[in-house]
Amino acid sequence: MRPKHKFYIDTHKGANALAVLALIAAYDAWHNETAWIYLALHGTYGLLWIWKSLRFPDKQWEQEVTRGYGLLTWFTLTLYWVGPWIIARDDLHAAPWLLALCVAMWGVGVFLHFGADMQKHMHLKLAPGTLLTDGLWARSRNPNYLGELLIYASFCLLSRHWAPMLVLGAMFFGVWLPNMLKKDASLARYPEFAAWKARTSLIIPGLL
Repeated sequence: MRPKHKFYIDTHKGANALAVLALIAAYDAWHNETAWIYLALHGTYGLLWIWKSLRFPDKQWEQEVTRGYGLLTWFTLTLYWVGPWIIARDDLHAAPWLLALCVAMWGVGVFLHFGADMQKHMHLKLAPGTLLTDGLWARSRNPNYLGELLIYASFCLLSRHWAPMLVLGAMFFGVWLPNMLKKDASLARYPEFAAWKARTSLIIPGLL
């Protein structure tokens, strides 16, 4: 039996804290408050993801995949570690206002990402075969992706470097956006989809 896709995703998420801590040690960045903030944000996010995967998993990650595809997923996610590598290598120190902004973005992102996934999980469990159009899904058709975007954007901003933003952009346009459009096409079978689409945005509420 082949491992589920989430095995590779979850193990990588769990390795976030260890990887960032290893980078801090490798570059002797124990004094760097930005590196510690990054460790707290990305490390905690990884642990929260694993908890979510255990309690209310996303069905798309429950599929079995080949070992090669799973390893490709693992190493692709490793590109996200370029941010903490730059912070530790160059001994970057973000301004206090930027640290505060990134923590705030992370907090809002976690709320949207995990709250929307929990709402979707319970909706599919209690009202299967119906379209989810209320709560966090009332103005955005992808509030979970919006939350994830805010989370990863906060990681990128901490490094103040173009490379992490390039990785995030590639992930957004290469994976997230196609998934959102594919989901729209699938949900179009519901009679109420047209009205819901008319009053919502694909990801950011109020943005046409």
